This record gives sequence, C-alpha cells and structure tokens, in this order.
Amino acid sequence: MDWIQADIYTTTEGIEPVCGRLMQIGITGFVIRDPNDFREFLENKDGNWDYIDKDLMGLANCETTVTCYLTNDPDGFEKLKELRAQMEDLAAIDDDLRFGRLYTELMNVREEDWANNWKQYFRPFLVGSRLAVKPSWETYANPEGRTVLEIDPESSFGTGQHHTTRLCLEMLETQVKGGERILDLGCGSGILSIAGMLLGAGSAYAVDIDPNSVRIASQNAVKNHITSGYVTDVGNITSDEELCARIGTGYDIITANIVADVLIAMSGYFGRFLSADGVIIISGIILERCDEVMEAMDKAGFHRIAMRTANGWAAAAYRFRNEQNN
Repeated sequence: MDWIQADIYTTTEGIEPVCGRLMQIGITGFVIRDPNDFREFLENKDGNWDYIDKDLMGLANCETTVTCYLTNDPDGFEKLKELRAQMEDLAAIDDDLRFGRLYTELMNVREEDWANNWKQYFRPFLVGSRLAVKPSWETYANPEGRTVLEIDPESSFGTGQHHTTRLCLEMLETQVKGGERILDLGCGSGILSIAGMLLGAGSAYAVDIDPNSVRIASQNAVKNHITSGYVTDVGNITSDEELCARIGTGYDIITANIVADVLIAMSGYFGRFLSADGVIIISGIILERCDEVMEAMDKAGFHRIAMRTANGWAAAAYRFRNEQNN
C-alpha cells in the first residue's frame, strides 16, 4: 500500500490541540518533532557526550511539526480533507496565533498529483435504497431508476464515500418525505443538503466556516439543476449571532456531519433552528466519543430516535424531548 506523509506545522503549545483534532477524525498515530524536546534533552542528559545523532541535532532549529500518514486511496483523500478542515477550524479560534501556521504539507506526492489522481477511485456508487452518487466526469446508466446525485468535492470534504457521510445520507433519505426545509451545518461539498433537495425537500440552507466549501456547495447545487431554494452562507453559529439570525428557525431537518468536539459545542444551539417536530441528524462521531456526544445532546433537550454505525463511526437522529419521552 502507498502512503502519503502529511506534515502539520504548529508550535509547542499547538501540539496538544493538533493531536486532539487528529484523534477526533480517527488518526491515532503520529510523530512529533519539537525543538523543545532537544533543549530538554540537553538540560537533562547525564555524562559527557562526544556524539549526538544528527536526527536529534536536527531538532534544535526545526519548526514544530506533527506528522501523520494517510493511505494513497479514496479513504486517504477524504481523511486529508477532514484533516485540513480541522486545522482551518483550529486556526479560526486561535486569535493569538499560539498554535502557529497550522499548515499541512504533503510529502512523497505533489499536491497537484494528489488533487487529480484521487479521481481514479471515485466511481458511481449506491447509497441506501434511493440514491446513486456519481462524479461529473463519470456516466451512470441508472438501471434501478434511483435519484442521481452528481458531486465534485474539489478540496472540500464530502464525496459520500466516507462512512460518516454515507451514514448521514442513509438516515436523510428516510426523513425526506417532500417539501421539508433543511439546514446543513458544516456543509462541505454540499452533498447532504443537495441530496435532500433531490429527494424532495423544498429548500436548503447550507453553512460552513470555510468560504471555499460554500463556493463548491453552490457549484454542486447548480450541477444538480437546483437553481432556487438553495442558500449558502459562511460562518460559525456558536460565535456569529448575525449568521444565526439570517438562518432563522423552523427547519424540519438539520444535518451536521462534523466531529465530536464541534457537535458538543454546537449541541446547545441546534434547538433554536429546529421545528417542534423536526429531526436533527448528526455524524462524524468516532465510536470512542459517542457517549460524550450523546450526553451533550441529551442535556440540550433531545432524545435519540435512531443510530447507525459503520467501521468505527456513528451517526444518530434526534428529536426534541417531550413529556412522553422524559
């Protein structure tokens, strides 16, 4: 198997939050290079050293780096986009620049090759009982008469192949009956909200903290011949009251395919957007963090109506708790 080395440039203070974000998306193995390690070694070493390994000497002036390895295949491509989204989110809350550049550099492959070669792995595939997902450069005969969703993620997360997205799509198709208003929080490529509209929802509001994702979502909506009822916006609902006001209330379905920590942080905000009998579908949760997320949703006034898992990931659907469920 081919592997891609991803180097994330940060600071000593940034090591813990960077590694925490990697673990959230299922990357549990990484290498840390930090000049403070070398200084600590010099201060604490015993005896006289005539020789110090050149790799250790190289730590003296290096930029603090967290390195992980990604498979050179569709899963690796999706994981890279998740990784970069996490670093962008971390940078957005790092007002004092304590965590450094948070820039991700790929080794062993050129960026332009990575951006193009992954396409060989993206083929039409089926999701649930109603959807078929395809990239624009592929043809699909659609013998089963499914609803065909055409998606080009470019640099944004969301081809539908990752387990978190597929779990969301499977749950979403069971909830869309026709005419619903959908709010897609952390929309990425727009795959969830666009799928909802193709399945019969009346309108969708797609939000992401990354302007590039919002641009791609808008383009994908047009590719799927959605020319009205699809709105995109940029911002963070936990810190932008004007954004929350623009979004409004009364949504029948909310989708949030993000990561555990962000879902926990957002759990107290979901209720202001959801209609009284609406459904929220959350995903992007590694199984090890399930209990934390479920507890946060419970505290926010929701009760779980469905849950699905696949390959170490979970998605769940919730409604507002009522007297019957207390």
